[in-house]
Amino acid sequence: MNELMTARSLTTRPVVTLGGDAVAHVKDTVCDAAAARITGFTLTGRGLLSGPLKEGLPWPAVYALGHDAVMVRGRQGLVSAAAMTAHQQTVRARVLGARVVTEAGTEVGTVLDVVVEGGTGGRVVGFRIAASRGFAPGPTRHRRRVYVPRGETLEVAGRALVLPGEAVRHVADDLSGFTALVCGVPGVRRGSLP
Repeated sequence: MNELMTARSLTTRPVVTLGGDAVAHVKDTVCDAAAARITGFTLTGRGLLSGPLKEGLPWPAVYALGHDAVMVRGRQGLVSAAAMTAHQQTVRARVLGARVVTEAGTEVGTVLDVVVEGGTGGRVVGFRIAASRGFAPGPTRHRRRVYVPRGETLEVAGRALVLPGEAVRHVADDLSGFTALVCGVPGVRRGSLP
C-alpha cells in the first residue's frame, strides 16, 4: 500500500509537471464517497494573491500523488472545474462534518478529515472523526479524535456515511497507527472498541 495522507493535508500542495514546471496548487479534493475514490482536485493559482482557477485536475490526469507534490504529465490534462465537480462535490462541501453511523445505527461521530492513499491509488481508506462519547469514551480530548477504516462497503445517505460494524471495531489515535492498522502490520497495538 502507498503512503496514506489526509485530504486536508493536500490543500496548497503544488501541482507539478514531470518536467518540473509548477502548474498550480491544490485548493480542494474532489471525491466520489460512494465509490471511495478521489476523482480530482480543484486548483488555485501559484501566486500569493492568486484565486481559484477555472480549470480542475481530474484523477486520470494525475501521474502520482506524492508527499510533497501532485505530479502530472503536463497542463493538457486540466479540464473545466465546473464540469469536473458537476456530479461529485469537494471533500469540504460533501464529507467534512458528515455524521458517521454503523449499519446497526450506532452513532460513531462526525468526519474531520478523509484519509486517502497516495501514489497512483487515490483510494479513500478511512476517516479521521470526532468520535461521539458513546463510541470512544475517555477523559481526554485527544481520545475522541480517532481514525477509523471505511470497511469493505460504504454507503452515503444524504449527509451521513454508513460504515459496516466490523470497520469500526478497531481505531487508531494517529495516522501512523492507522497506516499500520489498515496494512495489517502484526504486533501493532490497536484501540479496540466493544
